Amino acid sequence: MILDKRDKDSILRIAVLASGRGSNFEALCNGDTGNGRISLLITDNDEADVLRKASALGVEALYMSPGRFRTKFGETEESEWTRLLMDRGIELVCLAGLMRIIKGSMLEEFRGRIMNIHPSLLPSFPGLHAQKQALDYGVRITGCTVHYVDADVDTGPIILQKAVYVKDDDTVETLSGRILQQEHIAYSEAVRLYCSGVFTDSGRYILKTEE
Repeated sequence: MILDKRDKDSILRIAVLASGRGSNFEALCNGDTGNGRISLLITDNDEADVLRKASALGVEALYMSPGRFRTKFGETEESEWTRLLMDRGIELVCLAGLMRIIKGSMLEEFRGRIMNIHPSLLPSFPGLHAQKQALDYGVRITGCTVHYVDADVDTGPIILQKAVYVKDDDTVETLSGRILQQEHIAYSEAVRLYCSGVFTDSGRYILKTEE
């Protein structure tokens, strides 16, 4: 799959899906995303702090029911989320702390157009509590990864990564804080590159084509 270079003057509409504080949502809104614009936030948590941040930033924000499951969407609900994204003309979906596996209609309609950010250097430490996993294993370097979403957990092709050194006195909280700083940088950078249309998906890796 080759993403053609897009008109630099055209605006690419981006939706962020989140469940909690929304720090990566806020970083994307305030970061350099090229011709990409965060135009929609959807959350599965009607009490999420990210709703207040979206209001302050002037971004349309909606709560939508995810269904009765805790870690995935109900089939009907995922179809409703997907339909809304399509109706709003969304071209790129960014997951920012949405704690649900995407396998149904959303993945089908937006395959190759859904990104996620994870607090480790994948494929190391996928899933929950990645920072604790890194500390428990004793690695000296960890970091964050922006990757495309596929049907499994944290297994999609890697777009870019940022490394973070682990200090001898690190706790989960201190390490998480430094990784989060790099997440804010990495996500905007990945979106900016995507919107410039210079990625080639070559199997497991996302390569930048010649300008």
